[in-house]
Amino acid sequence: MAPALLWGLSLFLSLLDPAWLQPSPPPHPPPSEPHPCHTCRALVDSFNKGLERTIRDNFGGGNTAWEEEKLSKYRDSETRLVEVLEGVCSKSDFECHRLLELSEELVESWWFHKQQEAPDLFHWLCSDSLKLCCPSGTFGPSCLPCPGGTEKPCGGYGHCEGEGTRGGSGHCDCQAGYGGEACSQCGLGYFEAERNASHLVCSACFGPCARCSGPEESNCLQCKKGWALHHLKCVDIDECGTERANCGADEFCVNTEGSYECRDCAKACLGCMGAGPGRCKKCSPGYQQVGSKCLDVDECETTVCPGENEQCENTEGAYRCVCAEGYKQVESICVKEQVPGWLLAASPPRVKENQTWHQITLLL
Repeated sequence: MAPALLWGLSLFLSLLDPAWLQPSPPPHPPPSEPHPCHTCRALVDSFNKGLERTIRDNFGGGNTAWEEEKLSKYRDSETRLVEVLEGVCSKSDFECHRLLELSEELVESWWFHKQQEAPDLFHWLCSDSLKLCCPSGTFGPSCLPCPGGTEKPCGGYGHCEGEGTRGGSGHCDCQAGYGGEACSQCGLGYFEAERNASHLVCSACFGPCARCSGPEESNCLQCKKGWALHHLKCVDIDECGTERANCGADEFCVNTEGSYECRDCAKACLGCMGAGPGRCKKCSPGYQQVGSKCLDVDECETTVCPGENEQCENTEGAYRCVCAEGYKQVESICVKEQVPGWLLAASPPRVKENQTWHQITLLL
């Protein structure tokens, strides 16, 4: 009974889709939620598009003139408001729907009572009422000015973190080449090519210069790490000739521009001063000094393998014992390879002089 059950189970599994048997892929990390201010701005933008879409609509009851006279103009009606709100959020935009649910009464209040005194719905709803956003050029709970001022935050050369929202640090993330609290200075490796009351142009220094007075090699005032200032030029430091290099016992130092690399010594070396077997401090076991190089020792010249029917085979830095030709290893013993009887009965192949047993076997 048991074998039949096992056979049935294996048949069932073989019929399943192989993809079904694969482990489920790890879930994708959830996308980060947008800042509430950005959600509010998107909601207002969608609301304004709805107003544009319905600007020429009417009640559609047939006698439009009578309906507009008795039921107020469609432009400011509750009917139009409902039609616009129904299309504000897409079905999949959860954050938009949540914000609309929280602010629907405020939107209705603005629609019927505040439009004339506060025509900017975004400012009235997102900044003043819900306190989710700040005016341009400001950030944080109290809408503080960004570094550089509200007119030109971060000097126009960077982004003020949290600008326009009730969050963020107000820190300036400067463009490449600019630095300082308000991006009003040139950054490391750049110099002032042009500056006036409202304009700053920062250009790159010559390669290894950290600070400079101009673009030329001789304009350096301070060098980047790995370089030394010499007569207003930055000269590469050879770390391999100083104590700055930190390579391992079986590595050697190679100087590079502004830095250095540690590379592995040759296998023949125990410590080295450079690449190859001719730069060894000492020779590794299995190697010997021949002239200026550490060369492999052929242990097979003096070593006899202890096992019967074994022979020595030299390797790089060592040796090994293998079965002699015509023998194979069986349980750590070299035994003669047997020729199948049917091969002995067959017609012998043409054998050339000096062919080995393995070559004859291939012919068979």
